[in-house]
Amino acid sequence: MTTSSTYGLEQLTFDEALASGLRLPARLTAPPRLSERHPRLYPLAVRAHRLRRRWAWLTSRTLWASDRADDDLPVRVNAHSSLLLRELSADEMALQHGKVVNLRLASARTDGLLIRPGETFSFNHVVGNCTRRKGYVEGMRLSNGDAEAGVGGGLCQLANLLLWMFLHTELTVVERSVHSFDPFPDKGRVLPWGVGCSIVFNYVDLVVRNDTDTTFQLRTWVAERHLRGLLLADREPPRSFHVEARQERFFRYRGRFFRANQIWRTVIDRRSGNLLGEELVKENCALVKYEPRNLPVIEVVDGAS
Repeated sequence: MTTSSTYGLEQLTFDEALASGLRLPARLTAPPRLSERHPRLYPLAVRAHRLRRRWAWLTSRTLWASDRADDDLPVRVNAHSSLLLRELSADEMALQHGKVVNLRLASARTDGLLIRPGETFSFNHVVGNCTRRKGYVEGMRLSNGDAEAGVGGGLCQLANLLLWMFLHTELTVVERSVHSFDPFPDKGRVLPWGVGCSIVFNYVDLVVRNDTDTTFQLRTWVAERHLRGLLLADREPPRSFHVEARQERFFRYRGRFFRANQIWRTVIDRRSGNLLGEELVKENCALVKYEPRNLPVIEVVDGAS
């Protein structure tokens, strides 16, 4: 990446940067995995992860959400939509059109799904393995922060939409894998950076559990220009939520850019409108794969100040 004199508006030591939110992703600081040192072992590692997860599914006493209903539940809890196509290169645009095909198939699997009290929703359990035999095509997926072709690519967009709606409910997020990379600038971003999740069948998953006495229902579909979602319920939940990003920062450390923030959730009494409290949902830090132009960047230096 190139740099310019606009960077380094503030300078911190590494320890000061840690206190300000810089958390180098473990993916980047941990020793290379065996499959990274020996790429031929990677397919075996994937197979081992999948077998381990399948065994966990078979032996678990978890009540998995699987029933669907054609009729909508009466209470609208949250709604969201996300743009299907971004302005990218010609090759990446072709992959995005494939992504739309994949999203149409996957959203049909989650559409109408009921999450009853005591049940657990698993994205991979509901959508399943996205293979060519099921109609999935090559779409855009992210690997180490780079866009590449892959059958079933693009389903993270559906998982991101679902997670955003789940964060506005009492549902408990059990499993969510965050991205270690920030691949694109914020042009046209609707949701705060840092509320997305990764999906890889079947061992990288989005899992939420219903610990309430309310039944929730998902409605998901692909419209002309947007992926759309509704989260419905059989009764009005007692609380509502506002989710936002705070402490947005860019760092430059040893020639690489990092982005950090915090995701907070404000809890509101639905009937009175009174503020009940707020909670820290997630602290994010990721390697930035683009040059953060015209943005303040904190220069991190080794050694004492």
